[in-house]
Amino acid sequence: MPNASHSRRLICTALGLGLALVACSKGSPKSTGPTPAPPSGSSQVERRAVAVLAGGCFWGMEEILREVPGVLQTDVGYTGGSVERPSYEDVSSGRSGHAEAVRVVYDESVLSYRQLLANWFFRMHDPTTRNRQGNDVGTQYRSAIFVTTPSQRQVAESVIRELDKSGKFGAPIVTSVEEAGTFTPAEAYHQDYLQKNPGGYTCHYLRDWT
Repeated sequence: MPNASHSRRLICTALGLGLALVACSKGSPKSTGPTPAPPSGSSQVERRAVAVLAGGCFWGMEEILREVPGVLQTDVGYTGGSVERPSYEDVSSGRSGHAEAVRVVYDESVLSYRQLLANWFFRMHDPTTRNRQGNDVGTQYRSAIFVTTPSQRQVAESVIRELDKSGKFGAPIVTSVEEAGTFTPAEAYHQDYLQKNPGGYTCHYLRDWT
């Protein structure tokens, strides 16, 4: 990433990812503070929940997820491996077992876990390529859902079955559903990377299922 952003931009161009829905759009900044109080008389109460998702390079995933209605905060980091307090160098080696992932804090009164997965997560990457997204290859780029509760596992497995049955991808989904462990935030320069570096590398875009 930091030492390969130039070459990755070339790869991105070669892959033809100049689609209208590429993740490197210059969207409005994500909300990292409290959301505004609901209008007077409204019964809606913010209900915060957390999802941890992996689907390739976390730069592009975060840029899409930050714009999802109901998402309150995103952080990129590492999870799913055996190395304690991993660094980017540990993870990029492919030997740590960790995946590049995004920790998503969202408002369940606006966005359900099922909607987050079915309408956004599975549309922003290819869940049929094992340990790979585009030219990014290795277990650190695997498609994975790190569940924090039995309910999340049930929903994740249900969504995978439904999408497999729909045939939307033309190949079996290989996304793993794994128990969430420690999430280690990535180095500061990775956070909000595409906001800091407009036009930087991404291989993520929203697929049109309509």
